[in-house]
Amino acid sequence: MENKSALLKKSMTESGVLRLTLNNESQRNTLSQAMLREISTALLDAESDKGVRVIVIAATGPAFCAGHDLKEITVARSASDGGRSDFEGLFASCASVMKLIVASPKPIIAEVAGVATAAGCQLVASCDLAVAADTARFATPGVNIGLFCSTPMVALSRNVCQKHAMEMLLTGDMISATSAQQIGLVNRVLPLEDLTAGTMALAEKITQKSSMTLAMGKKAFYTQSSMPLADAYEYSSAVMVDNILKYDAEEGIRAFVEKRHPKWQDE
Repeated sequence: MENKSALLKKSMTESGVLRLTLNNESQRNTLSQAMLREISTALLDAESDKGVRVIVIAATGPAFCAGHDLKEITVARSASDGGRSDFEGLFASCASVMKLIVASPKPIIAEVAGVATAAGCQLVASCDLAVAADTARFATPGVNIGLFCSTPMVALSRNVCQKHAMEMLLTGDMISATSAQQIGLVNRVLPLEDLTAGTMALAEKITQKSSMTLAMGKKAFYTQSSMPLADAYEYSSAVMVDNILKYDAEEGIRAFVEKRHPKWQDE
């Protein structure tokens, strides 16, 4: 399956890896209102599509995503309210996309070949996993234009420790893919020529797991992460009970004992 729109390309492998490719190279794949709408629609469609097992978010061109469209923002200032209504809608739409990524029952991997800045860095941080080329670079440079990266800060600070996040936010400096891996923003760094193959190999490995198990586990991971320790254990223990009573858990344990590959029913 392959579908190409003006801003977002979609393709899917037979094994169920859906690739969403930001496709506005001339505008550095900025998160305009139109781009956000297309990403949102694609994520919502994938959520209910049983054929989709893993999602990869990639991009065309030298920039993975340069954040919000500053030209669009500048035009919005000419409105009678100085752009407030447009800005409220823009940041709400962006936050909605990031929350959709976290809430999606499908594992989502960012494939980052180039520069990811501001809301583009937020997009990488929001994904469950991230694979970067050795040419990739990351920044939250809003401070350089008088606009602190407050919304990118939410995802960034949930991926890396406070002092690393604060240094990125306060200086606006660009960091390398290696530095991003060291601070926990990305999982793997590969040569550019191996990026897509490496990302897809990771995605394909995940497609071999029970999608029911992955969905339960992903939801539990993000839910317990904000809980106090005792509450987290109480919650996750209840999830384990629900999980172990599912068919795929019974099948998986039986297959392990019988030394064979499990036959998932995703339920």
